[in-house]
Amino acid sequence: MTDTKDAGSADNGVNVGALLAAREAVSETPEAAQFKWRATCAWQNGTHSRSSVEGYFGLGDEQRHKREFVFDADHPETFAAEDNGATPVEYVLVGLASCLTAGVASVAQNRDIQLKSVTATLEGDMDIQGILGADADVRNGFNAIKVTYQIDADASADDIEALVAQSQKRSAVYDIITNPTNVTVEVE
Repeated sequence: MTDTKDAGSADNGVNVGALLAAREAVSETPEAAQFKWRATCAWQNGTHSRSSVEGYFGLGDEQRHKREFVFDADHPETFAAEDNGATPVEYVLVGLASCLTAGVASVAQNRDIQLKSVTATLEGDMDIQGILGADADVRNGFNAIKVTYQIDADASADDIEALVAQSQKRSAVYDIITNPTNVTVEVE
C-alpha cells in the first residue's frame, strides 16, 4: 500500500465538514449534545421478538429517521427456538462492528485516506451455562469479543492502525460494552 493520493482526494462518502461543524456547534451549545435514543420491542411468539427504531431526541428537539427500522430477534433452532432472526447477542456484535467501521470511514475521510475496502469480523466467546442456569458462577454475557479488521487503503500499515485506534477511542458502542452503564428495568 502506498500513499500516492493528492491532498484532499479521499472520498469515502463521509461529510467530514458537517461532522466538524456539529462538533463546533455542540461545544458552543452543550445542551444540544444531549440525545435520547429509543427502541421499542414487541414479543411475537416463543423467543421471537420484533424491535423497531424510528424517533429520537437530539439537538434540542424530537427527530425522526427517514423510515422506521425493524429488527427481528430470536434464538436458533439449537436452543429449541424458531430462528426467526439474529440472536440479541449477535445484534450486540453488529452494533459494535457498525460503530467501529463508521468510525474508520469517518477518521479516514478526515485524514484524507482513501479506503478501498473495510471488513470487520467479530467473534464473541460465551459459556451458555450461565444463561441456561446450569452454573450460577458462569456469567451470562460475553467472556471476550475479538474484532479483526481487513482494511485496504491508500495508507501505511501504521496509518491504518491509527484509524482503527481512533475509531475505537470515539466509538459509543465500544464504550457501552467496555464500561459499566446504568440500566433500569421497570414494569408499568
